[in-house]
Amino acid sequence: MKDSAPQAVHLADYTPPAWLVERTELIFRLDPTATRVISSIRFHRNPDVPRGDLWLDGEALKLIEARIDGTPLSGHEMTERGLRVPADRLPQDSFTWEAEVEIAPAENTALEGLYMSKGMYCTQCEAEGFRKITYYPDRPDVMAPFSVRIEGEPPVMLSNGNPVRMERGVAVWHDPWPKPSYLFALVAGDLRAVEDSYTTGSGRKVSLAVWVRPGDESRCDYALDALKRSMRWDEEVYGREYDLDVFNIVAVDDFNMGAMENKGLNIFNSKYVLASPETATDRDYEMIEGIVAHEYFHNWTGNRVTCRDWFQLCLKEGLTVYRDQQFSGDARSHAVKRIDDVLQLRARQFREDNGPLAHPVRPGSYVEINNFYTATVYEKGAEVIGMLKRLVGDAAYDRALRLYFDRHDGDAATIEDWLAVFQEVTGRDLQQFSKWYTQAGTPRVEVSEAFADGTYTLTLRQHTPPTPGQSVKDPLVIPVAVGLLSPNGDEVVPTTVLELTEAEQSFSFPSLGAKPVPSLLRGFSAPVILTRETSAEERAFLLAHDTDPFNKWEAGRSLAKDVLTRMVTDGASPGPAYLDALERVARDEALDPAFRSLALRLPSDDDMAQTLFDGGVTPDPLAIRQARERLGNALAERLSGVLPDLYEAMNIPGPYTPDARAAGCRALRLTSLGLLTRLDQGTLAARQFRDADNMTEQLGALSCLLDHGRGQDELQGFYRRWRDDRLVMDKWFMLQVLHAAPLDAAGIADQLTAHPDFDWKNPNRFRAVIGGLTANAAGFHAPDGAAYRLVADWLIRLDPLNPQTTARMTTAFETWGRYDADRQAMMTGELRRILATKDLSRDTTEMVSRILGDAA
Repeated sequence: MKDSAPQAVHLADYTPPAWLVERTELIFRLDPTATRVISSIRFHRNPDVPRGDLWLDGEALKLIEARIDGTPLSGHEMTERGLRVPADRLPQDSFTWEAEVEIAPAENTALEGLYMSKGMYCTQCEAEGFRKITYYPDRPDVMAPFSVRIEGEPPVMLSNGNPVRMERGVAVWHDPWPKPSYLFALVAGDLRAVEDSYTTGSGRKVSLAVWVRPGDESRCDYALDALKRSMRWDEEVYGREYDLDVFNIVAVDDFNMGAMENKGLNIFNSKYVLASPETATDRDYEMIEGIVAHEYFHNWTGNRVTCRDWFQLCLKEGLTVYRDQQFSGDARSHAVKRIDDVLQLRARQFREDNGPLAHPVRPGSYVEINNFYTATVYEKGAEVIGMLKRLVGDAAYDRALRLYFDRHDGDAATIEDWLAVFQEVTGRDLQQFSKWYTQAGTPRVEVSEAFADGTYTLTLRQHTPPTPGQSVKDPLVIPVAVGLLSPNGDEVVPTTVLELTEAEQSFSFPSLGAKPVPSLLRGFSAPVILTRETSAEERAFLLAHDTDPFNKWEAGRSLAKDVLTRMVTDGASPGPAYLDALERVARDEALDPAFRSLALRLPSDDDMAQTLFDGGVTPDPLAIRQARERLGNALAERLSGVLPDLYEAMNIPGPYTPDARAAGCRALRLTSLGLLTRLDQGTLAARQFRDADNMTEQLGALSCLLDHGRGQDELQGFYRRWRDDRLVMDKWFMLQVLHAAPLDAAGIADQLTAHPDFDWKNPNRFRAVIGGLTANAAGFHAPDGAAYRLVADWLIRLDPLNPQTTARMTTAFETWGRYDADRQAMMTGELRRILATKDLSRDTTEMVSRILGDAA
């Protein structure tokens, strides 16, 4: 029978399962078009709920046979979503369910469940992919040990847990740790292992392996090194030791996500595993390090302690993102890492929070859970963890985490469970703080000040604008880290955390000899938008004197936004305050090169569009691009005396290394090159492209050339050299669209979709071209609407094959409400065209409907 229209699932309707699983045994008889999956699942009644029906999720399965305690199944109800066995057809307290189903991995283009990637069998079960493998209670609060037998021709057959039997044609695996079905994994194919080992703090030896396709073995060393460092860090900082005999990572070319934390068998998008100096950039190395750490850290924050239901997704993801941010900060630079994290937060999550897709960190309902793997759940979820740690202090945070692991090991927990351990450890009432999980939107904090009789008073006012479904907002607990500087630049009040809990509060600092200059929201202590009337001179002062690295950078960023705003709205020329301040930064050798590189970069097109919109100005993407070009030229002219020496000084002798110091120097070198290219018409960039011995500098030079309408010969040379390397070719495709002139971007993207190497069914390649176009803000929003039409055409084409990737990429249109009437009409028109597509997936239907909102 055909299911009715998809209905929303609500957190308030959660009910525990009537039946729990004691053990799960699976047999896979692999075949590309007719894999047989034989299951034996031991159920027992949940004593905490009334006896009820057995519901098993199952989609796109061909049921061969099913039995309960050996008796053929009867009296059941089947739908497209699963099957139900009435309670009166079940034994009283426990039983064994046995079933055999047939699935076709080679026909699974959605890349969920069991599918094939270039001849390799692979699984992706989070969030609800296991139901496409066999009938099962596919929900995170049903946990059980798994035993898996794999039969087939592939020479390598892997699953979760520890190996039990490995011989030609048969592999048996057992995972002793209870886990939900979303953490199940299977990989089988012609793979090669790059192996190592790790000895835990208690002396256990763990075998490590990264499994790749033949020919990729030389590009696994960094991923293995990042894994070992992650394992050591988790022991030293969180007291968490690994708990199996083996840890496997597999690199897969066709993958919707970045990676997946399946217990003992992490599956990764190849781009986040494979790296060599010749093929990977510094950013690639940094991403590999962070993502390997993230997925490993899930072993405890996600696997050993998982989430009760998908509404608690932020419980595992927010905490694990926060942990991987801590790890990367320890491994590199906390200051630079914090700036980079905030840049990502503002670019992705603030945009989400301030548009039609706004939702709480813990949503109250969803239609398709895949659509809630969002920046709000991940990045804002991590910010909430950081605020909690800032409020309770490091020692209390450590005690609370140890209690959390002790109490909930092997449990499917909730946000309430998480907050309860902090309340118990600290005695704090966190009821108001919990609103960060339930209230959508980015709070605004307005600041005013007064100084009289040696007392400086800050008055803070908070409000959060309405968001879809939430028109009324309550005050939140907002930790505002503040320092005060004297007029000569000395710090007179060190960093102090003010707890803003009311709509308006005042805080006084007595016994000051002169009116101080405040350094507000140090370290970006809360994910808010801070507004305060201030002058360009004061921001330049903070850029020169602030002792907080984040606020030092933020002062320069604010100066740049002020300058660009005046250039866009009034046609003004760049003032001296900004250029003077950046010249001081460029010449300050005491500053971290990575920090200087960040400080010298201009705000992005999209950042400026949101800034203008927040200020009541309708943004013009072409005017923003033109203003950024003018400011870039002015900065290059101003720094012309320092740039050549800076470029040469950042040249690191010797072979390439991906460490933070060397990467920071290359970042500043490339920033200098980008400015120099504005002065020398690309002569130096062409030389660097020719002479570079690593991908970071070669790709950086090519980007500089393309930014200025040059580099076509280099682009073709790059293609000839790298045409057989799939990951480097993704860069080649994206680079051309991302750096295209605004009026040319859609045409270039369209041409690239006709290129023989454009595989639109591969998520990485699709995102390289279509995602590259949407990331070129001025090109995507070109006034003729050609990019809107092209993106919509391709999303309509992709949706029947891969709804998950399609739905995620519809977010390119989420900012339609920012722009002028013509652009609004074109974007909403394309969204309605997508929505009118016959048999549109529920993933994409939900996203487009939410983006359209009141305009639907």
